[in-house]
Amino acid sequence: MFLYPEPLAALVESLRKLPGIGPKTAQRLALYLLHAPAIEAEGIAHSILEAREKIFLCSVCGNFTDVDPCVLCQDVSRDQSLVCVVESPRDIIAFERTRDFRGLYHVLHGVLSPIDGIGPSDLKIAELLQRVQGGSVKEVILALNPNVEGGATSVYLSQLLKPLNLRVTRIAHGLPVGGDLEFADTATLSRSFLGRQEL
Repeated sequence: MFLYPEPLAALVESLRKLPGIGPKTAQRLALYLLHAPAIEAEGIAHSILEAREKIFLCSVCGNFTDVDPCVLCQDVSRDQSLVCVVESPRDIIAFERTRDFRGLYHVLHGVLSPIDGIGPSDLKIAELLQRVQGGSVKEVILALNPNVEGGATSVYLSQLLKPLNLRVTRIAHGLPVGGDLEFADTATLSRSFLGRQEL
């Protein structure tokens, strides 16, 4: 049986750690990088290192950014009275593709999951509560994945937010149960916003 030289085996193994990359795809990518011009491979490596160095979390919404606050939080044309709460920055990208939501976002960076040891203090919940107490936010839209953890997190957040005299809504269940927002098509996401319901 053929064994990779150690540096190639290490590259394949590193690529396998990426989400959605299996052993064959990792091998294909590694071999591509070996055959690519050195400047292309170095460019990819440089882009990864630069992104790791320059990207951080927005101090307002928790989205990935290279300026603080991020461009979405700085955009004065957006509706400052609406805050859409999402699980991850990927979800913001999905909603922005629809071009239907013109409010602001808040990224929790996860959902409640007692089995995985993730509690309220592990999420950006305190930052959300601090953010909505200023009086300019009128509605908080909970746009978490329609699974057990997303549902539990939505109920928990609604119990914290309702005493603050805010309208708390949840996107409609047009999304498949157990599915992820990042894989939903734009029409489904648009209908989910339009059909949101009071909690």
